[in-house]
Amino acid sequence: MKDLTIGNEAKLIFRFALPMVLGNLLQQLYHVVDSIIIGNYLGKEALAAIGASSPIFYALIAFVIGIGSGATIIISQYFGAKNLDKVKRAIDTTYIFLFFASILITCVGIFYSEDIFRMLHVEEAIIPLATDYFNVFMMGMVAFFGFSGTSSILRGLGDSMTPLYFMIIATIVNIVLDIVFIVVFNWGISGVAYATLIAQGGAFLSGAIYLNKKHQIISFNIFSFKFDKELFLQSVKIGLPTGFQQTFVALGIMALIRIVNNFDTDVLAAFAVASKIDALAAMPALNLASALSAFVGQNLGAQKIDRIKKGLRATLFMAWGISLMVMLTVIFFGELMMGVFTKDAAVIDHGTNYLVIVSSFYMIFSTMFVMHGVLRGAGDTLIPMFITLFSLWIIRIPFAVVLSKEFGVNGIWWAIPIGWSMGLVGSLIYYFTGRWKTKGVVRRKI
Repeated sequence: MKDLTIGNEAKLIFRFALPMVLGNLLQQLYHVVDSIIIGNYLGKEALAAIGASSPIFYALIAFVIGIGSGATIIISQYFGAKNLDKVKRAIDTTYIFLFFASILITCVGIFYSEDIFRMLHVEEAIIPLATDYFNVFMMGMVAFFGFSGTSSILRGLGDSMTPLYFMIIATIVNIVLDIVFIVVFNWGISGVAYATLIAQGGAFLSGAIYLNKKHQIISFNIFSFKFDKELFLQSVKIGLPTGFQQTFVALGIMALIRIVNNFDTDVLAAFAVASKIDALAAMPALNLASALSAFVGQNLGAQKIDRIKKGLRATLFMAWGISLMVMLTVIFFGELMMGVFTKDAAVIDHGTNYLVIVSSFYMIFSTMFVMHGVLRGAGDTLIPMFITLFSLWIIRIPFAVVLSKEFGVNGIWWAIPIGWSMGLVGSLIYYFTGRWKTKGVVRRKI
C-alpha cells in the first residue's frame, strides 16, 4: 500500500502508473495475440467475429465496472483519510457486489448473444463463429470480475505492482494456450476463448491465495465478508454516472459496429484489428489518468488541493510526451502492424487508414482522459458522464453516419477524433469552474 499524499507528485504518479501501464498492456496483449493467431490461422472471417464480439462484451460489463469504480474512489479517499475500518468494509462490499453481478451477466450474455449479433447486422456467415467465441468467453466472468476488482482495489490502496505480477503470468499462460488450442488441437475460434478463460481464472485464484497471506485489509474468506449497505449506496452514488457512461460508450461502439457492417467483411476485420492496435496505443494515457484518479482521491481525502493541481500538471506533460511518441510510431509503422495480423491487402488498407487518422489526435485524447481522471478521483463523475455521452452520441455517431455516406469508410474513422475534440472542450470548461473540489466523500474541515 502506498501513501500518495506525501512526496514528489510527478514521481509518485509515474511510479504508480508504470505498473498499471505494463499490466494493462499485457491484458490487451491477450486480445492482440488472439487476433494475430486467428488472423493467420483462421482467416479474416474469424477476425471479423472477434471484432463483433468485443463491443458486446464491453457493453455487458460496462455498467458493473462503472459501479466498481465508485467503490475504488471511496477506498482511495478513506485510505487517504486513514480510516482503515471503512476501507475494509468497502472492500468486502465490492467483492460481494462483483460476484453476484458476474453471475447475472454470464446468464444474460450467453442467452441473448445470437440475438444481439443479428441486431448489429453481423453477416450470417460470421454469427456462428462469433457466438462460439463469445459464449465461451462469458463463462469466465466470475474470474474476470474477481481479478479486475482485486486490481482496482489494490490501486485504490496505492499498490499497483501486485496486479502486474499476476498479469505477467496470466499473459504467458494465455499465449501458450492459444498456440496449443489452435495450432496443435485445432479447436478453432473457441480455443482462443478457452485460453483466455483459463489464464484469467488462474490469475484470480493465485492472486487471491497470495493476498490472503500478505495483506491484512484484503481477505478472500467468503464467510467473513460483510455487506455494508451505506457504503454500497455511496459507491453507487459515485459510480452510477460512470456506470451509465461506460454503458453508453459501449452501446456507442456497438452503434459504430452497425455502421461498419454497412460495408463488407474486410472493413469489419480491419476495424477489429486496428481498434486493438489503437487500444494498445491509448493505454499509457488511460493508465496515467487512472493513476491520477487514485492520487486525487487520496489527496482530496487528506484535503491537499495544491498537490492535486501539481499532480495534474505533471500528468499532462507525461501524457503529451508519450502520446507524441506513440502517434509517430503508429503513423509510420501502422501498415507493418496490420500486416502482423493478416495478409489480406484490403483489410490492411482499411486498417492503416484508421490508424493514421485516429492516431493523429492522440494528444487530444490523452488530455481529455487526464482531465476526466481528476474529476473521477474527486468523486465528481456526473459531469464527465454527460460530456462523454455528448461527444459520443451527439457528435461521433451522427458524424460517422453522415461522413460515411460522403467519404465512405474513412468518414467513420474521422468521426472518432471529432468526438474527442468536443469532449476535451467540455472537460476543460468544467474543470476550471472548480466545482469538483467539493465532491469528496470525506467531509472537509471548516
